[in-house]
Parts: sequence; structure tokens; C-alpha cells
Amino acid sequence: MESLLQYLDRFSELLVVSRTTHVRTWDPLTVRRALQWARYLRHIYRRFGRHGPIRTTLERRLHSQWRQEGGFGRGPVPGLANFQALGHGDVLLSLRLLENQALGDAARHYLVQQLFPGPGVPDADETLQESLARLARCGSAVHMLRFNGCRKNLNLQEDSLMKTQAELLLERLQEVGKAEAEGPARFLSSLWERLPQNNFLKVIAVALLQPPLSPRPQEESEPSIHKTPGEGSQALVHWLLGNSEVFAAFCRALPAGILTLVTSRHPALSPVYLGLLTDWGQRLHYDLQKGIWVETESQDVPWEELHNRFQSLCQAPPPLKDKVLTALETCKAQDGDFEVPGLSIWTDLLLALRSGAFRKRQVLGLSPGLSSV
Repeated sequence: MESLLQYLDRFSELLVVSRTTHVRTWDPLTVRRALQWARYLRHIYRRFGRHGPIRTTLERRLHSQWRQEGGFGRGPVPGLANFQALGHGDVLLSLRLLENQALGDAARHYLVQQLFPGPGVPDADETLQESLARLARCGSAVHMLRFNGCRKNLNLQEDSLMKTQAELLLERLQEVGKAEAEGPARFLSSLWERLPQNNFLKVIAVALLQPPLSPRPQEESEPSIHKTPGEGSQALVHWLLGNSEVFAAFCRALPAGILTLVTSRHPALSPVYLGLLTDWGQRLHYDLQKGIWVETESQDVPWEELHNRFQSLCQAPPPLKDKVLTALETCKAQDGDFEVPGLSIWTDLLLALRSGAFRKRQVLGLSPGLSSV
């Protein structure tokens, strides 16, 4: 085991060197040996991916090496960042060498031959050029998520860049989910730490509203690959539910209409969203002089926003609308079941919602006797 751990350290160092000017001394034999090392690590990844103790030991060494090298770009270029990276070390090495202008002509020519071997070469599980294309897509996804965080989107669903980012995120989630069960959660957590959070939350919302991704041609021809429809979205839902602070920021940052659409599409999110709205409402108190509900602290959600969010939910189709009204009636009953304004925020919310629904029906010319939401 110790020899394997040392092997990991050396290959991680090799990946770091692959982006430096030291590669100008590499000849075709050096490139061939480096690729052989990487393919051996891919074999280790496939062999021990489901072997708990060995995988844990390898993960611990990789994480230690990653922290020493500076993590996500804070310091020297990282090598093998996690266990999943063992599965495409040859791809990462090839991509770095291709981007390095210091690589000599002979070594570069040999590498290109490995990438495009031409006809008559037996097909592997996944050719190196296909792997490179996949890795490039992943890099593009992170790049777009990172450097487009300052754009203001008036309509998230119709914004073409947001939709592109969302599609790339979903595709990446499918790929890391196929590699390991905990991959999507770890990937999302790393993005949350690295990217502009407000923009990332918007991308998540748009991704949750996208239709399931279509399988790629190679996946359609492989009956052993069974993709669950919307598995990328399900990974997002699972991650949000497992990170209460992130989900609270998600609900606070996004418009009421978007959240209504998201919770209608993904019912597992609606109870948690309603719970947040309830908590926000309980923090307001009634100002007798002003005759309105006001915030206790500066970070509290104001009455107008709380009302708009409940109003949007009440305009959703069943069963979400019914759940919201039931929750409001339950809170009202627990608060004393008052019918006059100013005593319970839940009474006042129901009165305001019913009043708004009544005025809307009058404008539409419907029966004025229908006063329910």
C-alpha cells in the first residue's frame, strides 16, 4: 500500500510539472511512460472504487496532497484533487501537455498520435479524444459559472446564457454521479465554495426547471447504462435538502414566481420552503402605531415579500396550492384562530390573500361571491 501511495504522490507531482517549462526536456518516451502511469492509476480507480478501506486510504492521501498544493487555484497548480481524478488522469495529463507551449515538437507529435491513432486501432471503452472532449465540456461549465456571476437576468427562464449554464451543470452532475454515488454532492459543495453564490443559486433554479437530459448516442447503444430521467435535477434537490443554509439562501435570493415553479416541479422541496416561510413570518411583529407588520431585525423578510411569496404559491395548481392554504390555516389556528387583523400574522396573510383573490375576480368579471383564495 505504501508503494501505491508514493506512486500517487509522484504522479500528482508529474501533473504539476506538466504545466511548467520543464516539459521542454520531455521526449516521446517520457510522454509514453507518463501516459502509462496514468492508465495504471485508472486501473487502480476501477479496481478499488468500491473497496471501502483502500479507497478511504487513497482519498486521505489525495486530499492531503491537494491541500499542500493549494486546492482550487490558491497556490501551485493542483495535481490529483480527489479519488475520481484517478479515472481520467491520462485525460488531464494530455490536456495540460497540449496547452503547454513548452512541450517539444517530437513529444507533441507523439501525443497527437495517441489522441488520434487513425483507422484500424481497436476501440477502447472510451477513446482518449472522447475523454478530452468530455473534460473540456466540464471545464467550460465551471468557467461559465465562475465568470458570468455579475450579469443581471430579468427573466431567468428565458436567459440563454443561464439555460446553457444550467444544461452544462446537469450534464456534469450526470457524469460525476455515474463515477461515484457521492460525487454530485461533493461537486456541488465545491462549486458553492468557489463560485459567485448568487449566480450559482440562479443557475440551480434554472437547472431544476429544465427537462431531463437526452442520452448521448453512445449511451443509447449501451443497454447496460440505465439513466434515471432527471437524475441531475434529483441530485440538486438532494443537495439542497441536505444543506439547510444553502437552501435558505436559495429561497431568499430567488423571485417568488421562480420558487413557485421549482417547488411545483419538485414536491420534495415544498414542505421545506413552507417551513422557511413560516419561520420568517414568526419573526415579524405588529407595529400598533404604523398598523403594519414589521421586521424584528434588519435581516428579516419584510411583510411585502412574505405576502408576495405566499400569493405566488396560492396561484400554483393543486396540490401545492392546497398544501399552502392548509399550512396557513394550521398556523392561524395554532396562533389563536383570530378573525380580526393585527393579532396574528397568519390571519392577516389569509385576509390579504383572500382580498387579493376577490379583487382579481372582480377585474375578470367573475362571481363576486367567491372570496376564497
